Amino acid sequence: MLAVAAVVVIVLAATFAFVYRSTGAQLKAQIDRSVRASAIQMRDEIFERGGSSPQAALISARHFASSQPYRDSAVLLFALIPGVGAVSNHPELFSTVDADRDESGSAQSAENAQDRRLLEPHPGYSTTFGADTGELRLFEIPVKVAGITAYAGAGEVLASVSHAQEVVRHSFELAGLIGIALALLAAYLTATRVTAPIRSSAEVAASIDAGELSPRIHLPAGTSHELELLADALNRMLDRLATAFAAQREFVADASHELRTPLTVLRGQLDVLSGGDQLDGSLSAAELERVRHLMEAETARLTRLVDDLLVLAQSDRNDFLHPTEVPLDELVTELWDGLSLIAERNFEIGALEPVTIRADPDRLAQALRNLARNAITHTQPPRGLVRVDVTRRGPNAVRITVSDDGPGIHPELRLRVFERFFRTDKARSREAGGAGLGLAIVQAITEAHHGSVSVIDSAWGGASFALDLPIR
Repeated sequence: MLAVAAVVVIVLAATFAFVYRSTGAQLKAQIDRSVRASAIQMRDEIFERGGSSPQAALISARHFASSQPYRDSAVLLFALIPGVGAVSNHPELFSTVDADRDESGSAQSAENAQDRRLLEPHPGYSTTFGADTGELRLFEIPVKVAGITAYAGAGEVLASVSHAQEVVRHSFELAGLIGIALALLAAYLTATRVTAPIRSSAEVAASIDAGELSPRIHLPAGTSHELELLADALNRMLDRLATAFAAQREFVADASHELRTPLTVLRGQLDVLSGGDQLDGSLSAAELERVRHLMEAETARLTRLVDDLLVLAQSDRNDFLHPTEVPLDELVTELWDGLSLIAERNFEIGALEPVTIRADPDRLAQALRNLARNAITHTQPPRGLVRVDVTRRGPNAVRITVSDDGPGIHPELRLRVFERFFRTDKARSREAGGAGLGLAIVQAITEAHHGSVSVIDSAWGGASFALDLPIR
């Protein structure tokens, strides 16, 4: 509001200065034209038509001035003939008299001095002060009469200019006050209307700061397009935050559940061992071996789960990768040769283009190993297909595809398989299906390499995972 008021004041001040000066300039120009025309008329009537001698010119000027009294025309007419005299339709301005009864001697002397200045010729335009008239605008024309330079002149009082400028000033003062009041009112109403959505957004932000993510910004109809864009962006951000917090809570719950199972098994087996000690070693060697084997399996599963969680936690760090130049054909060949020793499957290497990329070989091998183990889990020995292909995707990208001939993945689940702790088959045991972190780790490693992973249609009826990596 203060800014609007300041702008209004500045605009009004600039407009007032322009109008004030232009009004005075236009009126003065009009007066200049008027006094010049009157002076020319007096010169023509007196000197050029009736003035063969200075005395005759003086008589003619007296008749012309008396025919146009000052009080009627408001134009001062005068003629100055050096050595002869001065004539005017306002005689008091061009004569010196004794002090009036109503004026002191000093005041009359000052007026006489001003009047004597009028008797001095000033060719052209001039501005002077008259005792009875105030400020005067004069125009005098020199004329030769019988070898003497005489002057015909005219003048007008400049009081009309001052009066007009005073009217302009008072008008602008009144208009300025009204304009500032209306501007403040309009600014208040506009600011209230504009800031209402912002206050609403601030209330939503305050509730979010208190921990509530459900409120959203709802703007009234007619809100500006910019505020609508801002509200939509904030609402989308809140949706993402709510989704992220929900995913975090789900992740913590799933991790707690996955960790609870092996810990429960270990605690149960410890109870068995503790009970055996109380019975003076009544547990048989076979029973002890079973307990030891079971505890080792659960410890290994717990270790793998913690390692996978650690990998996912480190995937956002800058030092997660240690990139170097990696020949993909050599990496894939060595990896598939090693996998063929741990599982009885048909490990097949398809298209294998020689491509070198900059990547972390250990992390990339971990991602491919997870995909291969996923294929091994979902195929049948001994001839279940586990296939890898390396093909270029234009000059700046390469695709690594890991395929199998297992049951495949339903199209509706192809995006969810990369979620943490997600299993396509809820009935699958943890021993067979793992904790559901393998594909999440694949996605984290691929995105850390500025690539992407997706499930695509397989030519062998099973699942195909495609890793698209940049060549840099």
